[in-house]
Amino acid sequence: MESPYLYTDFSSFLQCEFPFKVQKISLNAGFSCPNRDGTKGWGGCTYCNNQTFNPEYCRTERTITQQLEEGKSFFARKYPDMKYLAYFQAYTNTYDEVSNIIRKYEEALSVPDVVGLVVGTRPDCIPVELLDYLEELNKRTFLLVEYGIESTNDETLKRINRGHDFAATVKAVHETVERGIRTGGHVILGLPGEDHDELMHQAHEISNLPLTTLKLHQLQLIRGTRMAHEYEQNPDQFHLYSAEEYIRLAVDYVERIRPDMVIERFVSQSPKELLIAPDWGLKNHEFTAKLKHYMQRTGAYQGRLVQ
Repeated sequence: MESPYLYTDFSSFLQCEFPFKVQKISLNAGFSCPNRDGTKGWGGCTYCNNQTFNPEYCRTERTITQQLEEGKSFFARKYPDMKYLAYFQAYTNTYDEVSNIIRKYEEALSVPDVVGLVVGTRPDCIPVELLDYLEELNKRTFLLVEYGIESTNDETLKRINRGHDFAATVKAVHETVERGIRTGGHVILGLPGEDHDELMHQAHEISNLPLTTLKLHQLQLIRGTRMAHEYEQNPDQFHLYSAEEYIRLAVDYVERIRPDMVIERFVSQSPKELLIAPDWGLKNHEFTAKLKHYMQRTGAYQGRLVQ
């Protein structure tokens, strides 16, 4: 028997967009970040270590084409008819000379079996000239622009050295959506200073944004980051959720998200050698299965508490 509706999932979203299987391939296109080069700040966000999400083939000495071909060869062993989305993931992928950004995007789209782009960036790095190009690009291929929101609380954004406020997110999301471009967001649940009530308020604010997709990630403490040092000095300022606590939190959050927003993921999984905590010993799909079971058992579903 089919499971009842729990949440709007990313696989179903892609099935509606494409008549074939698609897989994202992560890229490191050699972009920097204004929060690292002194334009907005130095050292980046306090939680950030880009090694946590770069697969082995994502090395800047390899061209975009080489990275995509290596990624394709990995996935094609199991799914020979797979098509691909080039995922510009590492750092800020709209932060460069616009002509250079466009050249890299077009190189990715020229690789056989690449049927669209996913572009990860910051809400304070989306110039009008680039939006003009993206509006045109969106008319000829699949495009999803994904903004790192992380929090809606300006005090939290200052504390994590984010370099922009929530107003910048609201502006960027609306300007992108107004161009007809699918727009995604990414938030981190469990940042220091944000309790359950604050996160439920955040869910309401996120639900009011015209986002197509949303990623939820648990806070992870990663070796070599400033946040890891802060935790070492003041562990009492952090609440690191157990898997069971985080499931309850994520479900409470999603129940306050409007039903049409696509929930792309609930958790992130950093490499064991970099992760300090929390280490749940669960793969992403295992965690999601537990979360679905909890939703079924409790009668929870996305949008239930939207006002």
